[in-house]
Amino acid sequence: MNNIEKESEIKQEEKLNENRTVTEAETTGNTCEDILMQEQPELAEENVEEPAENEDIAKQLDFYKDQLLRRAAEFENYKRRTENEISNITKFANEYLLSDILPVIDDLERSLSAGKEKSEGDSFYKGIELIYSKLMKILEQKGLKPIEALNKPFDVHYHEAMLTMPKEGVEPNTVIQELEKGYTLYDKVIRHTKVIVSAENKGG
Repeated sequence: MNNIEKESEIKQEEKLNENRTVTEAETTGNTCEDILMQEQPELAEENVEEPAENEDIAKQLDFYKDQLLRRAAEFENYKRRTENEISNITKFANEYLLSDILPVIDDLERSLSAGKEKSEGDSFYKGIELIYSKLMKILEQKGLKPIEALNKPFDVHYHEAMLTMPKEGVEPNTVIQELEKGYTLYDKVIRHTKVIVSAENKGG
Protein backbone atom coordinates (compact mmCIF):
# COMPACT_ATOMS: atom_id res chain seq x y z
CA MET A 1 0.00 0.00 0.00
CA ASN A 2 1.49 3.35 -1.02
CA ASN A 3 1.41 6.58 1.01
CA ILE A 4 -1.47 8.02 -0.92
CA GLU A 5 -3.70 5.12 0.02
CA LYS A 6 -2.67 5.37 3.72
CA GLU A 7 -3.47 9.07 3.87
CA SER A 8 -6.82 8.37 2.27
CA GLU A 9 -7.71 5.75 4.90
CA ILE A 10 -6.69 8.11 7.75
CA LYS A 11 -8.94 10.85 6.37
CA GLN A 12 -11.83 8.41 6.08
CA GLU A 13 -11.40 7.33 9.75
CA GLU A 14 -11.31 10.97 10.92
CA LYS A 15 -14.56 11.66 9.07
CA LEU A 16 -16.18 8.59 10.66
CA ASN A 17 -15.12 9.80 14.13
CA GLU A 18 -16.55 13.26 13.50
CA ASN A 19 -19.82 11.69 12.33
CA ARG A 20 -20.01 9.59 15.52
CA THR A 21 -19.49 12.69 17.74
CA VAL A 22 -22.19 14.61 15.87
CA THR A 23 -24.55 11.64 16.01
CA GLU A 24 -24.06 11.23 19.81
CA ALA A 25 -24.64 14.95 20.36
CA GLU A 26 -27.85 14.84 18.32
CA THR A 27 -29.01 11.72 20.14
CA THR A 28 -28.66 13.35 23.60
CA GLY A 29 -29.97 16.69 22.35
CA ASN A 30 -26.91 18.53 23.67
CA THR A 31 -24.07 20.28 21.95
CA CYS A 32 -20.47 20.18 23.12
CA GLU A 33 -20.98 23.57 24.73
CA ASP A 34 -23.98 22.20 26.60
CA ILE A 35 -21.93 19.26 27.85
CA LEU A 36 -19.21 21.60 29.12
CA MET A 37 -21.78 23.84 30.80
CA GLN A 38 -23.25 20.87 32.67
CA GLU A 39 -19.99 20.41 34.54
CA GLN A 40 -19.82 24.01 35.79
CA PRO A 41 -22.68 23.90 38.32
CA GLU A 42 -20.94 21.08 40.19
CA LEU A 43 -17.83 23.22 40.54
CA ALA A 44 -19.94 26.24 41.55
CA GLU A 45 -21.81 24.25 44.25
CA GLU A 46 -18.54 23.39 45.97
CA ASN A 47 -17.75 27.10 46.47
CA VAL A 48 -21.27 28.24 47.56
CA GLU A 49 -21.65 29.18 51.25
CA GLU A 50 -24.64 27.95 53.22
CA PRO A 51 -26.27 31.10 54.56
CA ALA A 52 -29.25 29.24 55.98
CA GLU A 53 -27.08 27.18 58.30
CA ASN A 54 -24.97 30.19 59.24
CA GLU A 55 -28.09 32.19 60.04
CA ASP A 56 -29.39 29.34 62.17
CA ILE A 57 -26.15 29.20 64.13
CA ALA A 58 -26.21 32.95 64.68
CA LYS A 59 -29.80 32.76 65.88
CA GLN A 60 -28.93 29.91 68.21
CA LEU A 61 -26.01 31.89 69.62
CA ASP A 62 -28.28 34.91 70.21
CA PHE A 63 -30.90 32.66 71.81
CA TYR A 64 -28.47 31.00 74.22
CA LYS A 65 -26.85 34.34 75.00
CA ASP A 66 -30.27 35.79 75.81
CA GLN A 67 -31.10 32.75 77.96
CA LEU A 68 -27.78 33.07 79.80
CA LEU A 69 -28.38 36.76 80.52
CA ARG A 70 -31.90 35.99 81.73
CA ARG A 71 -30.65 33.25 84.05
CA ALA A 72 -27.92 35.53 85.37
CA ALA A 73 -30.49 38.28 86.08
CA GLU A 74 -32.84 35.80 87.75
CA PHE A 75 -30.00 34.53 89.92
CA GLU A 76 -29.05 38.07 90.95
CA ASN A 77 -32.68 38.79 91.86
CA TYR A 78 -32.87 35.53 93.83
CA LYS A 79 -29.60 36.33 95.60
CA ARG A 80 -30.76 39.85 96.47
CA ARG A 81 -34.14 38.58 97.67
CA THR A 82 -32.51 35.89 99.81
CA GLU A 83 -30.08 38.39 101.34
CA ASN A 84 -33.00 40.72 102.18
CA GLU A 85 -34.93 37.87 103.77
CA ILE A 86 -31.93 36.82 105.87
CA SER A 87 -31.33 40.44 106.86
CA ASN A 88 -34.98 40.86 107.92
CA ILE A 89 -34.92 37.62 109.90
CA THR A 90 -31.80 38.82 111.70
CA LYS A 91 -33.19 42.33 112.30
CA PHE A 92 -36.53 41.18 113.69
CA ALA A 93 -35.38 38.02 115.46
CA ASN A 94 -35.88 39.75 118.84
CA GLU A 95 -39.28 41.25 118.02
CA TYR A 96 -41.33 38.94 120.27
CA LEU A 97 -38.84 39.21 123.13
CA LEU A 98 -38.84 43.00 122.97
CA SER A 99 -42.64 43.07 122.74
CA ASP A 100 -42.78 41.06 125.98
CA ILE A 101 -40.34 43.48 127.65
CA LEU A 102 -42.43 46.57 126.80
CA PRO A 103 -44.88 46.13 129.72
CA VAL A 104 -41.89 45.95 132.09
CA ILE A 105 -40.61 49.22 130.64
CA ASP A 106 -44.09 50.73 131.19
CA ASP A 107 -43.97 49.71 134.87
CA LEU A 108 -40.51 51.18 135.30
CA GLU A 109 -41.62 54.48 133.76
CA ARG A 110 -44.70 54.63 136.00
CA SER A 111 -42.58 53.95 139.06
CA LEU A 112 -40.10 56.65 138.11
CA SER A 113 -42.91 59.09 137.35
CA ALA A 114 -44.63 58.39 140.69
CA GLY A 115 -41.43 58.76 142.74
CA LYS A 116 -40.11 61.79 140.95
CA GLU A 117 -41.39 64.29 143.53
CA LYS A 118 -39.67 62.40 146.35
CA SER A 119 -36.47 61.75 144.44
CA GLU A 120 -34.35 64.55 145.93
CA GLY A 121 -31.46 62.91 147.72
CA ASP A 122 -32.99 59.43 147.27
CA SER A 123 -30.12 57.17 146.15
CA PHE A 124 -32.51 54.26 145.51
CA TYR A 125 -34.51 56.34 143.03
CA LYS A 126 -31.31 57.49 141.35
CA GLY A 127 -30.19 53.87 141.02
CA ILE A 128 -33.47 52.80 139.39
CA GLU A 129 -33.28 55.79 137.06
CA LEU A 130 -29.73 54.80 136.07
CA ILE A 131 -30.80 51.16 135.44
CA TYR A 132 -33.72 52.35 133.30
CA SER A 133 -31.41 54.63 131.29
CA LYS A 134 -28.94 51.79 130.65
CA LEU A 135 -31.73 49.41 129.65
CA MET A 136 -33.20 51.87 127.15
CA LYS A 137 -29.77 52.53 125.65
CA ILE A 138 -29.22 48.79 125.09
CA LEU A 139 -32.67 48.38 123.56
CA GLU A 140 -32.08 51.35 121.29
CA GLN A 141 -28.89 49.69 120.03
CA LYS A 142 -31.05 46.68 119.14
CA GLY A 143 -33.31 48.91 117.04
CA LEU A 144 -36.06 49.72 119.55
CA LYS A 145 -37.22 53.36 119.61
CA PRO A 146 -40.20 55.07 121.27
CA ILE A 147 -42.71 56.77 118.98
CA GLU A 148 -42.93 60.52 119.50
CA ALA A 149 -46.67 61.25 119.57
CA LEU A 150 -47.48 64.14 121.90
CA ASN A 151 -48.55 67.30 120.04
CA LYS A 152 -48.06 65.51 116.72
CA PRO A 153 -50.79 65.15 114.07
CA PHE A 154 -52.66 61.90 114.50
CA ASP A 155 -51.23 59.20 112.23
CA VAL A 156 -53.05 55.90 111.98
CA HIS A 157 -49.77 54.17 111.07
CA TYR A 158 -48.28 55.02 114.47
CA HIS A 159 -51.14 55.95 116.78
CA GLU A 160 -54.24 54.28 118.13
CA ALA A 161 -56.95 56.75 119.16
CA MET A 162 -58.67 55.75 122.40
CA LEU A 163 -60.65 58.96 122.85
CA THR A 164 -61.33 62.28 121.15
CA MET A 165 -62.08 65.52 122.96
CA PRO A 166 -62.01 69.20 122.09
CA LYS A 167 -59.16 71.26 123.49
CA GLU A 168 -58.97 75.01 123.25
CA GLY A 169 -56.09 76.38 121.23
CA VAL A 170 -55.26 73.00 119.67
CA GLU A 171 -55.88 72.07 116.07
CA PRO A 172 -58.29 69.18 115.55
CA ASN A 173 -56.77 65.74 114.96
CA THR A 174 -53.77 66.43 117.18
CA VAL A 175 -52.43 64.06 119.86
CA ILE A 176 -53.00 65.79 123.20
CA GLN A 177 -52.16 62.92 125.56
CA GLU A 178 -50.30 59.61 125.54
CA LEU A 179 -51.98 56.76 127.42
CA GLU A 180 -49.46 54.09 126.46
CA LYS A 181 -46.19 54.68 124.66
CA GLY A 182 -45.66 53.02 121.27
CA TYR A 183 -42.43 51.62 119.85
CA THR A 184 -40.80 50.81 116.53
CA LEU A 185 -38.23 48.11 115.84
CA TYR A 186 -36.10 49.66 113.13
CA ASP A 187 -38.78 50.78 110.63
CA LYS A 188 -41.53 48.44 111.85
CA VAL A 189 -44.19 49.41 114.40
CA ILE A 190 -44.37 46.69 117.06
CA ARG A 191 -46.79 48.63 119.27
CA HIS A 192 -48.95 51.64 118.41
CA THR A 193 -49.12 54.56 120.80
CA LYS A 194 -52.48 54.72 122.56
CA VAL A 195 -53.50 58.37 122.50
CA ILE A 196 -56.22 60.93 123.09
CA VAL A 197 -56.85 63.10 120.05
CA SER A 198 -58.24 66.63 119.90
CA ALA A 199 -61.60 67.06 118.27
CA GLU A 200 -63.22 70.07 116.65
CA ASN A 201 -64.66 72.49 119.21
CA LYS A 202 -68.26 72.75 118.08
CA GLY A 203 -69.24 75.10 120.85
CA GLY A 204 -66.68 77.71 119.73
